[in-house]
Amino acid sequence: MIFGRVKPLDAILATAEKKSLHRSLGAFQLTMLGIGAVIGTGIFVLTSEAAQKAGPGMLFSFIIAGFVCCVAALCYSELASMVPVAGSAYTYTYAVVGEVLAWMVGWALILEYAVGASAVAVGWSNHAVGLLGASGYHFPAIISNADALMAHVQLAFGAKPSADLMTAAQTGGWINVPAIFISILVMSLLVIGTTESARVNALLVCIKIAALSLFVALTLPGMNTAHFTPFMPTGSVGVFGAAASIFFAYVGFDAVSTAAEETKNPQRNVPIGLIGSLLICTLFYLLVASGAIGAIGAQPVVGADGAVLPPGSAEIAGRCAAIVSGGSIEPLVCSKEALVHVLQVIGHPIFGWFVGLAAVLALPSVVLMMMYGQTRIFFTMARDGLLPAKLASVHTKFRTPHVVTFVTGAGATLAAAFLPVGKLADYSNSGTLFAFSMVAISVMVLRKTDPDRPRPFRTPLVWIVAPLAIIGCLALYASLTLSAILVLPVWGAVGLCVYFFYSRSRSHVGRGTVEADGEADMTAVKA
Repeated sequence: MIFGRVKPLDAILATAEKKSLHRSLGAFQLTMLGIGAVIGTGIFVLTSEAAQKAGPGMLFSFIIAGFVCCVAALCYSELASMVPVAGSAYTYTYAVVGEVLAWMVGWALILEYAVGASAVAVGWSNHAVGLLGASGYHFPAIISNADALMAHVQLAFGAKPSADLMTAAQTGGWINVPAIFISILVMSLLVIGTTESARVNALLVCIKIAALSLFVALTLPGMNTAHFTPFMPTGSVGVFGAAASIFFAYVGFDAVSTAAEETKNPQRNVPIGLIGSLLICTLFYLLVASGAIGAIGAQPVVGADGAVLPPGSAEIAGRCAAIVSGGSIEPLVCSKEALVHVLQVIGHPIFGWFVGLAAVLALPSVVLMMMYGQTRIFFTMARDGLLPAKLASVHTKFRTPHVVTFVTGAGATLAAAFLPVGKLADYSNSGTLFAFSMVAISVMVLRKTDPDRPRPFRTPLVWIVAPLAIIGCLALYASLTLSAILVLPVWGAVGLCVYFFYSRSRSHVGRGTVEADGEADMTAVKA
């Protein structure tokens, strides 16, 4: 049963043509969309998290995560060029290994996109609050983070009331209002239309690249090599742990594949957008991270017992508050706006202000692409009958899936209001890694079951590349925090309940209403 109800590729293409979205995106726009989704999350938001886990060794973490994404991108490119419709890994899995696993992938992609959008919204909030502070306006901490809320939750569940935890409970906030604001704003923009969103995103990408180029120009020439020692203070475990978190920063290329149904000449343009954006972003990551480490160092902060504190925890928030209140310079790992902080410390506060402004202007493009990807996944699942048909409604004026956009925006806003960026990123990664593994499996299965189907883009050395993608995803998943590892099976169990109690009986494939070439065609569907 687990490999039953395979939806034929011809039927998927026919369904998409019957109820399709407007094709308006070219290769340049796709590459810009990919860069917009990738650059920002890892550099502007997660640099501090990675440094706390791996120290200067986070350079290796970027390379490891980038390599895993590269082999996964090659698998994505083949499937996206063969099946240029909305749905990404969900659609590919449906066509190859069946409805149950496709549902699980689609369900896991909620973690990737909706939770990912929440993580970046929190990162935007940190920069917006910092920019206001640098401009002379102090935004109240009580409504700009949820550190106090997390501390009280930990205490309620029996955590030891350490000095760091109590400091967080006393000085932290209870809700993140700026994150709520940006989530709602991006949701509204997506309702207006894809083309409009892409145009705004292209401008923001240019601003973002200019800011990061400025940062590299100011930090690399004067870097202190002594700051790279010790290079791996937490060992290989820390490097892989940071890679597992940083992996979140690369998922933008996946969002590009979800835009296949709205792309002109997708057989050519989707692979260009996927691989091109990934290569450009990896180069930026390594240059910017090297500049930050060389400028002020990136050694982890330890607690009173000498142990490295977990990033994103209430304990490290309390420890960092104590360090700053004691008159010491804030370490890189403590900063919620790492790049701005680096430029301020090395004597470029004006340029730091401009980098902070660029982050405030540009990070919404990342939130936009995360929400964009999620709405298209939901849209496709609803079109297949696995979710309520109302979610597949297309706005009569804007030609966008407005209902599902509102649903996605509401969920992302709620998560951004109360959870820290590091935990949101790790939760997002657990679903992403599962989906990427399924894509690699699907490529290999389809090479055997349908070898003659035209492949405008073929994954090179597929019997090496695809297994490497699977092994890499499993290794990074095992390197996540325990709570993030447990999120996937728990979330998956909830998803299976929804599937068997609601979706299975309403599936178009299960009911025999799948279409191919305009006619009912169930010859390749297994009951």
